Amino acid sequence: MDFPDLERRTVARLDAFRNPLCTRFRNPAYIARRMTATVPQTIELPTPFIRAREGDHDAFALLIERHEAMVYSLAWNFFADRSRAEEIAQDVFLQLYRNLHTIDSDSHLLYWLRQVTTRRCIDLVRRSRLKAVSLEDAGELSSEARPRDPLLDRRLKRLVEQLPDVQRAVVTLRYQEDLDPSEICRIVGIPVNTVKSHLHRALQALRRKLENHP
Repeated sequence: MDFPDLERRTVARLDAFRNPLCTRFRNPAYIARRMTATVPQTIELPTPFIRAREGDHDAFALLIERHEAMVYSLAWNFFADRSRAEEIAQDVFLQLYRNLHTIDSDSHLLYWLRQVTTRRCIDLVRRSRLKAVSLEDAGELSSEARPRDPLLDRRLKRLVEQLPDVQRAVVTLRYQEDLDPSEICRIVGIPVNTVKSHLHRALQALRRKLENHP
């Protein structure tokens, strides 16, 4: 190997690198831009909510599939009647289809569904004053673990049925949907202090009934 020739070529490369025209290749900002340019950009696909707003019927079906259990369960806890809960769920999703353009996001959608379902149930209770039936089968609707005392769970459900309509709504939203009073007040349409008052009175009534009839 011709070491002098190799040495000359190496020196020439170093001289070229020191050339002012090549300084950009040693600039950290330039290097960072080049590295970023080589990373493939992630393409964000439209969510089912966005596609449904644009008229995609399959996407709207996905929205129903995602939220139907929550809507049905809220209605069930008011009436303990499968056919009535199904009818309310159908009405709610039909109303959603007609008003989807007024909803801004997925979080707004969840709030809208809870609000419309709860107010629809309260309205029907006030109109008909139907006496709720037993909730013995309600456990089938829950995706969570079974309660440790199913008899107490059934009894609590029956007692909740006997609460006034707004108290029943507040208790259901608080303990089934795990919502804070500040969220419940917007759904039910009453001040937050009134929500807390209804919740306090409902819990007191349930506690008294449990203590008086152990």
